Amino acid sequence: MQTILEKAVAGQITTEMRQIAQAEGLEPELVRGRIAAGQIVVPLNKNRPARLVGIGKGLSTKVNASIGTSTDLCDIGAEIAKAQAAQEAQADTLMELSVGGDLDLVRREVLKAVDLPVGNVPLYQAFREAEDKYGDPNKLSEEMLFEIIERQCADGISFMAIHCGINRETILRLERQGYRYGGLVSKGGASMVAWMVANNRENPLYEQFERVAGILKKYDVVLSLGNGFRAGALADSSDRAMVQELVINCELAEMGRRQGCQMMVEGPGHVPLDEIEANIILQKRMSGEAPYYMLGPLPTDLGAGYDHVTAAIGAAQSARYGADLICYITPAEHLALPGVADVVEGVKVCRLAVHIGDLAKYPERRGRDAAMSKARRDLDWQAQYELALFPEDARRIRGERCPADEHTCTMCGKFCANKGSNAVFGHLLEGSVKR
Repeated sequence: MQTILEKAVAGQITTEMRQIAQAEGLEPELVRGRIAAGQIVVPLNKNRPARLVGIGKGLSTKVNASIGTSTDLCDIGAEIAKAQAAQEAQADTLMELSVGGDLDLVRREVLKAVDLPVGNVPLYQAFREAEDKYGDPNKLSEEMLFEIIERQCADGISFMAIHCGINRETILRLERQGYRYGGLVSKGGASMVAWMVANNRENPLYEQFERVAGILKKYDVVLSLGNGFRAGALADSSDRAMVQELVINCELAEMGRRQGCQMMVEGPGHVPLDEIEANIILQKRMSGEAPYYMLGPLPTDLGAGYDHVTAAIGAAQSARYGADLICYITPAEHLALPGVADVVEGVKVCRLAVHIGDLAKYPERRGRDAAMSKARRDLDWQAQYELALFPEDARRIRGERCPADEHTCTMCGKFCANKGSNAVFGHLLEGSVKR
């Protein structure tokens, strides 16, 4: 079976390409060409049909929501509720990142509960199963690791964050710079480093990269090159260890594409605002413009309780400068496992952030915002609800504080600015603002 990448390289425009082009307002041939060049990916799986989502150059910036059990809190019903809430709140993709309970069962139930493309991190299950079987995650065998990757692909996972870019050289960079302020904050990355040190071995995901890509290619799953050395503190942003991993991941993205596997690159964690653009430029140039999956990014370390807002600021900038998929952050980040309300808030704030970024990246797409402005000027509340990113929230808030005059709101009441100015300039409204 040919992957969508191989079909694109062969010049074939598939149904998926046509549907993505229509959804994004682009020509199918443009979409095909960018898939062929590795600049657009489509998370798929031959075993599980899912909602079509294009990620990459020239497309709207997409939002990922992450859920999953922990070793402290494991409730499959809660995770299903969070998955469904994320989909309803307009997430484009979902990551199932469980480490507690029956991991195969959790994954399979989540896959049944939504029609979004679902991703995961296979290292989580690999090290959990090694802990269960041997009492020591560092006794994980290579064959167990590759068997788990295949098992998860067979279940219907559409994209996998796999930490292939960690190798001995990356660890050496970390040691030579004297470690970090924020340490290693990637569960998968930290676990793989511990395994490599304990076994005095190279990372098998790096050493046998062609095998990794071959498994994912078999199912047409996107290989998202995990960011195991992402910065967990502003002081660590753009350090040598992070850049070393990024260089390796960009090389691997090129290798995977040549093998026929769809490739995406991840990064970079906590990043000050003034480094976001440079980080994206670096990734795009080194990877041949592979889609960039941004985790956050968080431009301050001090936002605990409001890190969804912190990340939204970073996400808007990231979308503006060319990021393609943003992983949301919830209010619970750095504090606790998120609940349903946290997931909904995280998705909506991230959705708003990437829309803001896309308005700067694609100024020709500002028509909906212009229409909203005219609806507000004209006090057309129905149109305002229809144009809002979150119509039901807008209806609820206004409905909870009903105005005396149904044409206004309780912010200004009888002193409504637009009502008064429309009375003065009403003769200009017909055919006004044609630009």
